[in-house]
Order: sequence, then structure tokens, then C-alpha cells
Amino acid sequence: MSTIDIETARRVAKLARIRVADDSLPQLAQELSGILTFMEQLGEVDVTGVEPMTSVTPMRLKRRPDAVTDGDIQNKILSNAPDAREGFFAVPKVVE
Repeated sequence: MSTIDIETARRVAKLARIRVADDSLPQLAQELSGILTFMEQLGEVDVTGVEPMTSVTPMRLKRRPDAVTDGDIQNKILSNAPDAREGFFAVPKVVE
């Protein structure tokens, strides 16, 4: 069973850019430990032969053909560019 200490909870909050008061860190550490415990329990479940599902109700995802298209609107797109040359966006050189 994984447990999160207060320093780890402080670091996770900092990495997530969440301001957490020092007196709230023990509660955060406890909640994070609970999440890890739950994840470990899920890892113990045998899912052999179980197909992934997209929803709890059976439904088929809408699909479209996987065909490469360029949209045939190059001129329309390039008309918005401040500088376009030879069918491409022209940008200032940034690396020498």
C-alpha cells in the first residue's frame, strides 16, 4: 500500500500549481494516499477477455473514412497570412 507523506503532497501541489495551506497538507496527503490505494486495487482486477468500453450503455462510435485530404483550400488559408511565398507561410528567420 502506497502512502503519501506531507512533503510529497506539498511537492505534488506545487507541480500542479495548486496553492495548499500548510494546515491542509495532511488532508491532501491522506486523499492522495486513498487514490493510490484505489488504483492498486484496480490493478488487482483480472480483466482478461474483457473488451474495452466507451460507455456503460452499448453504443457504436461514429466513424468516418480515414482518408487523407488537403481540403483544397490552400489559397483561402494563405490569404490570411501576412507573407506567403510559393504556397507556404513565410516567416522571419530565427536561427542562423
